[in-house]
Amino acid sequence: MSHDLFEAAKAAMAKAYAPYSKFPVGAALRTEDGRVFTGANIEVASYPEGWCAETTALGHYIMAGGGRITEIAVIAERTAKCSPCGGCRQRLAEFCRPETKLYLCDNAGVVETVTMGDMLPYGFQGDMLK
Repeated sequence: MSHDLFEAAKAAMAKAYAPYSKFPVGAALRTEDGRVFTGANIEVASYPEGWCAETTALGHYIMAGGGRITEIAVIAERTAKCSPCGGCRQRLAEFCRPETKLYLCDNAGVVETVTMGDMLPYGFQGDMLK
């Protein structure tokens, strides 16, 4: 992973709106053509009706035309190796290959590298609906 993806996730985390949990999270996605999309978690008073950093990044990615995601970085202020929740894993898998790299970070950088296949080995696939 190039350092810029980590820095993008860290910068996104700084924009998190987490007044209730005090648990800011940032995410950055890179596409095959090199574009980077970021997101931060957003909480609302009607907890848990907010959304995760990965979902915010996916929204920006979709609105910009999408593409194949090749790398993902996730960082949380208070937890090393914060991984996407189950819902985000499923949403990310829709736009990733099993070999897509997922970098779990802390404030200093990447702590562990896994793949989407590692994180969601039996994810629900669209072809199951046919």
